[in-house]
Amino acid sequence: MRIIIAGAGEVGSHLAKLLSNEEQDIIVIDHDERRLAVLDNYNLMTFEGDASSFKTLKQVKAGSCDLFIALTPVESLNLLACSMAKSMGARRTVARIDKAELLKPAHKGYFTTLGIDHLIYPDLLAAKETVTALKQTWVRNWFEMLDGALIVVGVKLRSNSMLVGQELRNLSSLSRFLHVNAIKRGREIIIPGGNDVIEENDIAYITTTREHINEVIKACGKKNRSIESVVIMGGSKIAVQIALLIGQQYKVKIIEPDLERCNQLADMLPFCSIVNGEPSDTDIMEEENVNDYDVVIALSNSSERNILTCVMAKEMGVPKTIAEVENIQFIPEAESLNIGTIINKQLIASSKIFQIMLDNDDEDARCLALIDAEVAEMEVKPKAKVTKGLVKDLRLSRDMTLAGLVRDGQGHLVTGNTRLQEGDHVVVFALRGAINKIEKLFN
Repeated sequence: MRIIIAGAGEVGSHLAKLLSNEEQDIIVIDHDERRLAVLDNYNLMTFEGDASSFKTLKQVKAGSCDLFIALTPVESLNLLACSMAKSMGARRTVARIDKAELLKPAHKGYFTTLGIDHLIYPDLLAAKETVTALKQTWVRNWFEMLDGALIVVGVKLRSNSMLVGQELRNLSSLSRFLHVNAIKRGREIIIPGGNDVIEENDIAYITTTREHINEVIKACGKKNRSIESVVIMGGSKIAVQIALLIGQQYKVKIIEPDLERCNQLADMLPFCSIVNGEPSDTDIMEEENVNDYDVVIALSNSSERNILTCVMAKEMGVPKTIAEVENIQFIPEAESLNIGTIINKQLIASSKIFQIMLDNDDEDARCLALIDAEVAEMEVKPKAKVTKGLVKDLRLSRDMTLAGLVRDGQGHLVTGNTRLQEGDHVVVFALRGAINKIEKLFN
């Protein structure tokens, strides 16, 4: 697939690095050669130029690309670049935006007329991920497939979990309602075999069906807490979107250091309590009785400050913390500190773009991009290679596993004796770089 990415900022660069491992033909455009220089060691091409210039788009042959993705910080430039690329013949276009208003269904036809196929608003995607974390407090990740017929969770296991110390081959005797797809141990992602043993502090990625969620919670030694009150540290765009999504469902307090921003928040969110103060200041946290809240969400523009804020909140007794960590290098450290859920816009936006790249336009479909792995929903096409025999006889690569499938609206876990059929929707867990192999198996 020939893919052009306009914008070598945080999201664009991260996506380019991910896709460079997928045997795709990647070109990254940016006007800043310093940003492009960071990508020199990856399997892709860079081009210094203006993505809203016909000259630049002609030079990179935008008209012949399969996917044109505009991810610059400027919304209007992204929309213009996509429209221009489409007019030149680009097959599909994706534009990053900064206003939720543009995503209203009533406006979809307008953008289609302009030649813009998909809109991505990373702040809203991050807010939705955070709201999911408020509903499922026992997990690090929560991934639903086709209205929840299949669910994949990422959960950190403690010594009280019945899964700890078990070889995977023995798990079926403990429970037939879960499938361990992968294990994250420190910085390493493992696609496990039958001889692998689950260890304390592993993050296990588990597939199950909705009716067995409570049994999975029990097997993992967890409890799903009900939430009544939330403190948001920082009044960012994500904070505003979270508050709008949850409305008055919870008691919400936002602590923001900038007084002018506080006044703006008070006008936008009259149902929230707005406090002017430094979120990571222990005095402010004590004055505002942060320890009495069920959840602390740290959303400042500093990954380090968000991690520190969550550590402090945990020490004060807050049951659940969520941190926005945009520096990907800090995520393993944050996970080891038992912060809870980590929100990263680069990974979330990449997840959405992977879904588009896999030709899956189903709104219920999702692709979850982790640091070193992806979880994708794939539909089995006619005469696909995965239909040629039982799963145990397919000789699948060790860098992927088939976790579960939905057939006729019913979710099922995949075992070695499963035979996939045309039309099945399958959850595939794969190490980074395996998406290209997955496409070949399912198409």
